[in-house]
Amino acid sequence: MLEFGMLLIMIVALVGTVAIYLRGRGTRPPAQAETGTLYITGVSPRPHDLTGEQYVTITGNVTGPTVQGAVVYGRFAWDVNAWPAIGDVLTVAYPAGKPERWRIVGAGLGS
Repeated sequence: MLEFGMLLIMIVALVGTVAIYLRGRGTRPPAQAETGTLYITGVSPRPHDLTGEQYVTITGNVTGPTVQGAVVYGRFAWDVNAWPAIGDVLTVAYPAGKPERWRIVGAGLGS
């Protein structure tokens, strides 16, 4: 009886591990992304004594086909020599109806 119980526990653990692995691989198709713009209203200070990529926090308003002026923020690795500024406009993509999950698109704009 004990052997049967241990075998059952091992099978359940194996099935659970496989399910987690498959879910993490993105077996579901991604939601259709909308493209919009981010008007930067706030940005963390540029580090003057450092070089290369450093973290920047950006706050702004996302405007797109189904979203008008959603306030969002994010943290990115950014080149100190190309630091963003208040008033900059960036192209962003986000899932339809979820502007809080935005990401920057385009070459050379953050990571």
